[in-house]
Amino acid sequence: MRTNRVKAMDPHGLKKEKTCYILFKKEIWDGVCAMEEIISRQNKKIAHMKRLGTDRKYRNECGEFLCDGIKLFNEALVNGLEIVTVLTTAQGITAPGAEVYNVSRELLEYVSPLVSAQNIIFSCRIPEREKALTGHAVILENVQDPGNVGTMIRTANAFGISSVMLLGDCADLYNPKTIRAAMGAVFRQNVFTIDRKDVLELKKRRVKIYCAYLSDESVPISEIDCSGCVFVIGNEGSGISDELLGLCDERIIIPMEPECESLNAASAATVIMWEMRGGFGR
Repeated sequence: MRTNRVKAMDPHGLKKEKTCYILFKKEIWDGVCAMEEIISRQNKKIAHMKRLGTDRKYRNECGEFLCDGIKLFNEALVNGLEIVTVLTTAQGITAPGAEVYNVSRELLEYVSPLVSAQNIIFSCRIPEREKALTGHAVILENVQDPGNVGTMIRTANAFGISSVMLLGDCADLYNPKTIRAAMGAVFRQNVFTIDRKDVLELKKRRVKIYCAYLSDESVPISEIDCSGCVFVIGNEGSGISDELLGLCDERIIIPMEPECESLNAASAATVIMWEMRGGFGR
């Protein structure tokens, strides 16, 4: 796709000029934008989009996932995602190669799996992702809350972490709640699924693997060299599995005040990735 100097809409509906992919185009006859309208819940496109938002197996079968909001729409275009279908209450919205339909607010809320639907819902083609088994990465093992997974992906992207690897029973990367929590980072950050064989391959390549684990024997994270390593963050309730603990080179802990028992998974991941970046110049 090519870039042009165009008038694009920001998340607040304000027009501003910037270099970006063509987001909006209007074809006007007598002052009215031409756009096909869908009015029925029984429409096949509506049924398809609604199922994309709720059915992980269906998403994988179709090779599509659901997103909502103008910010994610802009992010998807700028990062080269293939947008397949758009449902919107607005006029004049377009994306290269996409089918765009005007719908009522009621129909948009019916399709959206989220509590507060925005004025645009769209589907993207699931992109191919590079399975890069290298250091300076994090492994999320059995992290089941999509909000946590999305937040960790967003944090990894902010701190320049090379890859986020999903191991075991993690929340679906393309769950709409994961996508929203990641705030566009899913489009930029390398994220992929791994299995035990991939962890063994990391060991074979002599990549140091550290596990965040609460125990008296764990080493404070400030005392280890985080460069080129892989950190494991475990399940919100049960932590890291015994099998994976047995493969780790070191168990680490985040120093905290004595009266504080632990951090939640997303908060712990943020501290760990900050240290991987270099902390406060250490």
